[in-house]
This record gives sequence, C-alpha cells and structure tokens, in this order.
Amino acid sequence: MVYDFLINSILIGIALAMDAFSVCIANALKEHNMKISRVCFIASVYAFFQFAMPMIGWVCVHSIETAFTSFQKFIPWIALFLLSFIGIKMIIEAIKEQKENKNACDAKQTEETIKKISLKTLFIQGIATSIDALSVGFTISSYNWLYALIACLIIAVVTFAICLGGLKIGRTIGYKLQNKAGILGGIILIAIGLEIFIKGII
Repeated sequence: MVYDFLINSILIGIALAMDAFSVCIANALKEHNMKISRVCFIASVYAFFQFAMPMIGWVCVHSIETAFTSFQKFIPWIALFLLSFIGIKMIIEAIKEQKENKNACDAKQTEETIKKISLKTLFIQGIATSIDALSVGFTISSYNWLYALIACLIIAVVTFAICLGGLKIGRTIGYKLQNKAGILGGIILIAIGLEIFIKGII
C-alpha cells in the first residue's frame, strides 16, 4: 500500500515535471550565466507550483467539484496564452539584443549584458506549466488530506530534481549558442504551450 503510493506519486511527479523541465532549458538558454543559487531558486519556483496546483485541485474536488470541472476546459487555453506571450517576448528581446550587439567588437554576451528572467515571468511560467496539474486533484481525491499533502510534496521534490537537470542542460547549450539561445528558448516556450493546448483539447 505505502510502496504503491510512493511509486504512483513519483510517477505523477515525473509526468507533471516534463513541461517545467522544458521551460527550464529555455530559461537557462537565455540566462546561461546563472549561479547555483539562482538555479536552485528557479527550480524551487516550479517545484512550489507543482506542489500547490495538485493540492488546490484536491481541495476543489472536496469542496467545489462542479465549478472546478467547468473550469478545466479553460486550462489548455490559459497555458497556451501565457507561454506563447512569454515565448514571443523572449524572441523579441533576443532579436533586439542581437541588433544592439551587431556592431560590437566582441559579439559574446557578458554577465552584465545578459538580462535576468524576472520573478514575475518565473511565476507566470510556474502557473502555466503547472495549471494542468489541477486535474491531478481528481487522481488523488481518494486520499485523505495527509496522504494528499505527502503526495504533493513528493511531486514537488521530483519536479525540483528534474528542473535542476533542465537548467544544467540549458546552461551548457546556452554558452555555445550565445545570442541565438534567446530565440530558441522562446520557440521552446511557444511549442510547450501548443503541446499543452493540443493535449488538453484532444
């Protein structure tokens, strides 16, 4: 019983973390000079939302199930809008930076010229990549509040670990791609939004 619970929670965590993993790669492509403390902070943001959304879903199932069910149909649209908006913004910023550096003697970005991803953007990404996890509230609805809380904590830990991997990959690639990394990162975000949208309406 406990073994099955742990395995199921880990598997759910892995499944839910895939979108956040891809977004972490995109973010690290843009901000490839981030320090380890920054890496841990960004991974923690996604882990928090992946913890919060299933827990909110569980609460909704046990309180306002009818309204929650009606809201579910809007989830793919919300994710598509948020991630597409951030992705397009990232592409525009990357193109602008390329133009600004066009006449520079050294085309390489320095730590000073690489713009940090804002906290607001991270929160929007966290919501967009975890909003479909609200439906996990149905999956764990049979759990009591303690088991639901533990399951969500496991999901958060799994997400944190996977996001660290995504950020590491993005940083490595980002150093090689330099200015083009921002454009690639934006394309990845838009693609994730489309993937969530298509998955949600099929």
